[in-house]
Amino acid sequence: MAKPNTPVIEIKDLKKHFPVKKGLLRRTVGHVYAVDGISFSIGAGETLGLVGESGCGKTTAGRAVLRLVEPTSGSIKVEGTEITKMSKAELRPYRRQMQIIFQDPFSSLNPRMTAGDIVGEPLLVHGVANTKERNEQVAALFARVGLRTAQMSNYPHQFSGGQRQRIGIARALALGPKLIVGDEPVSALDVSIQAQVINLLMDLQRERQLSYLFISHNLAVVEHISHQIAVMYLGRIVEHADTRSIFTRAQHPYTEALLSAVPVPDPAIKRQKRVLQGDVPSPVKPPSGCHFHTRCPYAVDRCKVESPPLREIAPGHHVSCHLR
Repeated sequence: MAKPNTPVIEIKDLKKHFPVKKGLLRRTVGHVYAVDGISFSIGAGETLGLVGESGCGKTTAGRAVLRLVEPTSGSIKVEGTEITKMSKAELRPYRRQMQIIFQDPFSSLNPRMTAGDIVGEPLLVHGVANTKERNEQVAALFARVGLRTAQMSNYPHQFSGGQRQRIGIARALALGPKLIVGDEPVSALDVSIQAQVINLLMDLQRERQLSYLFISHNLAVVEHISHQIAVMYLGRIVEHADTRSIFTRAQHPYTEALLSAVPVPDPAIKRQKRVLQGDVPSPVKPPSGCHFHTRCPYAVDRCKVESPPLREIAPGHHVSCHLR
């Protein structure tokens, strides 16, 4: 039984390093530091937006949280219970509490299964309901996400992209989870459809007290849906605060650069863009010290040798920077 005010999910110093193998003997010659020690927590009914450039480790972080990829080290707690070292059998009850919505709504759906079977599969796998109950629950889920029950017998190729993502959302809801990881769930959709899906996710959150880990590179979408935002760069969180603080009082140079790149709908408003120099370093050989120092306009000698801790500079506002 979870204690009152216990976070739905609590992550501490989570790491995922993929070995790099070469040669006939497939010797390990290095590692890809995809996720390199991140920490955060999400309360009931809250959304944490995880943002950053492509390749910064967002998707790997989301999958490591669910143990779809096994973390190298760190701690994962679900409502206060440590699940990091659990076996597959021990983890099974917690699988029901954590679900994922994938980025591509077409490749994440089995083309040989009907939409009704896809949504009902989690119920079948976990033995939650008999055939009649399963069909009733699937029909209710279809109606809730804006699909007609008559479409349950259709196959994925018979739906539009937005409808396929609604099927993915219905599948994620089937077991009544407490946490849903959205891995860029709207990036493959048209802008008008994105708004509909985002509003659906927010309505579902209010109804069911869902917690979201919302992974995206689109800051405008993240601002709309998130209560907190964590900014990732090269496997590490460099800034973490509530949404308002991030958008009005960003402290990390990387966050400032990301925000300056967000388009402003009013052509009369001129925003000064901060163009970062150079490319994102390789996660196989990340820079020493602060990972961002090779592109940071404010970097000093200390940044090149000493990694800045993620520290609290204001209530609830954490930044990883020596100059703050």
